[in-house]
Amino acid sequence: MTLKIRDAETCELDMLSLGECMVRLSPPGHGRIEFAQSFDVWVGGGEYNVAYAIARLGLRSGWVGGLVDNAVGKIILNHARAANLDTSHAVIMPYDGVGNAARIGLNFTEVGTGPRSSTTMYDRGHSATANMTSGSVDWDRIFRSRGVRWLHTGGIFTCLSQSTRRIAAEALQAAHGAGTIVSYDLNFRSKLWSSEQAIAATRPLVPAVDCLIGNEEDFQKVLGYEVEGAGDLKTLPIESYKRMVRRVAGDYPNLKVIGTTLREVLSANENNWSAIVYWAETDTFYEGPRFDRLIIEDRVGGGDGFASGFAYAFLSSPGGCNPQAAVDLGTAHGALLQTTAGDTSQITADELMHVAAGGGARIAR
Repeated sequence: MTLKIRDAETCELDMLSLGECMVRLSPPGHGRIEFAQSFDVWVGGGEYNVAYAIARLGLRSGWVGGLVDNAVGKIILNHARAANLDTSHAVIMPYDGVGNAARIGLNFTEVGTGPRSSTTMYDRGHSATANMTSGSVDWDRIFRSRGVRWLHTGGIFTCLSQSTRRIAAEALQAAHGAGTIVSYDLNFRSKLWSSEQAIAATRPLVPAVDCLIGNEEDFQKVLGYEVEGAGDLKTLPIESYKRMVRRVAGDYPNLKVIGTTLREVLSANENNWSAIVYWAETDTFYEGPRFDRLIIEDRVGGGDGFASGFAYAFLSSPGGCNPQAAVDLGTAHGALLQTTAGDTSQITADELMHVAAGGGARIAR
């Protein structure tokens, strides 16, 4: 049941992620969209964020998704190049002048403050990634010829269209057959599909997954597992979480590790933040550091920060299997990512190691 990660020497990439990347437009500070006179431009997408963070932390990482050959698509390519993120397998579609055939998805995000929550308004229909087709990616070349140690994808990619659901299944099976570790972030988005649709599409994918990641809503809405007493999200019953995770592990014995983020929302600016990891081989839970009253600059991407720190711990460890390090680095990276604006990580490996080890925030000079 242990994670058997392919040797780095036999692979060209440590991680590959599969998912949509969008351009995010946010009013400066905590402004409202309807009154905005300018927007800050950010790049991000659930699965893309994980690959980008892995590259920034110093490993060899790549991303697969759909792009359009226009200036907005190049915003994403330029952002990826800044972190040395491999985009050579992205599916680039021609631009028809108006975006009828394919376009880059947009999301407009207000960063909340106090009692006003952060909100996202999507403008992502008919995107290039949603229009990817089965067979548009040569998975055999990627996983067998080039070699990939870890594939990451999740519910945001799967929910986009019927074709992305088929592509996700193809990718998971190809990775599984090549001995590549597969992580899947449940990542429920109620604006994109219903819980019933999510459950029907996701349950058949889980048998090809090694590492499952999600929060309390994800497990409920995407897999149909309830967490007793987690109604208001102001206090989270960890023992109820653990019972739920054990039920998931019992139903899917292929799962080797399950990561669950724990977020208590005190206000838009302050959250209690932590995580737990379940290691199936020994039926053991590992708890991450607690960040009580974490001051939030921008909460978008916190879960992706956990997923990338979690995967980085396994990929960078000589032994490959240290669940305590995985939950420590995942929790710390998720916390750090929420201290900066935008979706993707601006955190260095040194900063991550310092905070994960319990280091303080005293000024460095």
